[in-house]
Amino acid sequence: MHCIYTGAALYKYIRVRGALKKYRVIVDREKCIACGVAWITCGDVFEAGEDNGKNRVREEYEVEHSERVSVGIIPEDLYDCARSAAESCPVQAITVEPLEE
Repeated sequence: MHCIYTGAALYKYIRVRGALKKYRVIVDREKCIACGVAWITCGDVFEAGEDNGKNRVREEYEVEHSERVSVGIIPEDLYDCARSAAESCPVQAITVEPLEE
């Protein structure tokens, strides 16, 4: 048996089939001090909120938003980026966890 998919084609095939793991990203906006480290470290996932300048998950991934919390669902290919931002947060306001499907 031969694999007909390689490299980018294999990655695209896996994504289409929904095999990539997803992660929940939670920003505790009450803890956030709006230092900017999250969106500087991982601008693909995080941005400054227009409501209060505090960190939030970008709209394309966000599933819940309030003054208190921003929750998003991200694909596996953004996990390392989001994790790096969480580890860099000086007040530990970001949590990244596997999404149980």
